[in-house]
Amino acid sequence: MTVRDHNLHLVNTLGRLKERFVPLVPGHVGIYVCGPTVYSDAHLGHAKSYVSFDAIIRYFRHLGYKVKYVQNITDVGHLLDNADEGEDKIERRAKLERVHPLEIAEAYARSYFKDMEGLGVAYADLHPRATQHIPEQIEIIEQLIAKGNAYAAGGNIYFSVGSWKEYGCLSGRDTDDAVEGTRVTVRGDKRDPRDFALWKHADPSHIQWWRSPWGKGYPGWHIECSAMSMKYLGEEFDIHGGGLENQFPHHECEIAQSRAATGKGFARYWLHNNMINRDGVKMSKSLGNGILIKDLLKEVPGTTVRAFLLGTHYRSAANFTDEGVKAAHAGLERLHFVLGAMRDRMKSAPSGAQPGDAAVGDAVVTLDRDFHAAMDDDFNTPIAMSSLYEFAKRMNAALAGAPVSKEACGAALDTYVALAGGVLGLLPVEGDSEDGRKGDLEPVMQVVLDVRRLLRERKLFDLTDVLRDRLASVGIDVKDTKDGPVWQRRG
Repeated sequence: MTVRDHNLHLVNTLGRLKERFVPLVPGHVGIYVCGPTVYSDAHLGHAKSYVSFDAIIRYFRHLGYKVKYVQNITDVGHLLDNADEGEDKIERRAKLERVHPLEIAEAYARSYFKDMEGLGVAYADLHPRATQHIPEQIEIIEQLIAKGNAYAAGGNIYFSVGSWKEYGCLSGRDTDDAVEGTRVTVRGDKRDPRDFALWKHADPSHIQWWRSPWGKGYPGWHIECSAMSMKYLGEEFDIHGGGLENQFPHHECEIAQSRAATGKGFARYWLHNNMINRDGVKMSKSLGNGILIKDLLKEVPGTTVRAFLLGTHYRSAANFTDEGVKAAHAGLERLHFVLGAMRDRMKSAPSGAQPGDAAVGDAVVTLDRDFHAAMDDDFNTPIAMSSLYEFAKRMNAALAGAPVSKEACGAALDTYVALAGGVLGLLPVEGDSEDGRKGDLEPVMQVVLDVRRLLRERKLFDLTDVLRDRLASVGIDVKDTKDGPVWQRRG
């Protein structure tokens, strides 16, 4: 498959400039995204990040790139203060529940993947776990010690920030101000308060530990991602992604230790998704306004959640409100409605040129141009979705006008499904529907809606009311929109 001509530009956090994307190897993209620390259920902030990167990965593949997507699972070493002190998050939960830490990691990893499936987020090509890559982490630490970029102290190994003059290149922080980037007291065994842990000594109460040249211990959080990304993507690769909250200190530390160890450039482009608020207030556990993905999916279809999240640019903060979710659902219904209309028309449309083909062809050309222009502009999903809504409007008008040929309708359907479904993941597959709740009723309901439309045109409103009430009695709601009636099964 050849790569489609494109003008893809992205905002590279490293340098804070919008740059044209040029892959390290023509036709290939290597991307690493920091995965979850599996000590609790995934929340809406996780959804914001992984739905955003799912759309980015899908777009690269749509363009024809061969993508290797690596997303890790952190199952050791992520401390409570995101620094060099405090308890390991997973170990702390394991002690509370009186089970082994790997049992905690396994349970919440399964929960995470189930949530992602509910959101239509595809699996990465590789989901390596930190505990499976201890030898690789030790090897990098040994390289850093040999080069004078790391030192041992009290059974711990620290990276010497003073030995790496580029520290701060990602976050823009002055190294004098970058004192761990945490709230904890600086360890007394460090040579410099800015230094960060590569390896931690395990005291007798610590459950997860490994043997190393420096005694029993476990890795620091930052070294894990360097080891896993470089093992599967090489010492230099295309894109490193993650949440904005990881820009400092996590990603800053990754760059320093990786470049110091290998002498190579590590990731060439850095992408950071912004966070999510709830009713204008930062969403966090401490404020008690967080939303678990699994709880949200009980109330809202996964495609609606996707539509809501992709309605905000990945670099912008999203604001979760009930009104916003309802608006996303209404927009999604418009997209699904035109999908059903095109599929129905395909079954009855004549072959050969027809009077309505020009209008359909123009709508397809406009969609193809506007959608790709939006995604080429730093993956601007809100504008890409606007192009889909405009296409739905134009297609509804075209299908209600002059006859359209099977060929023209088929070309429109293929383009629409490839973009709205394949890239953004907002469409049901053939024979299915939104979260499988409509199923085989779709063609029957289109007949019902056509009859209802005729009754309304003839002003037989008492009959349309009877039809609506009878449908409601069996759990089917019908709503009139500016693009025509849409239906949905409750529950």
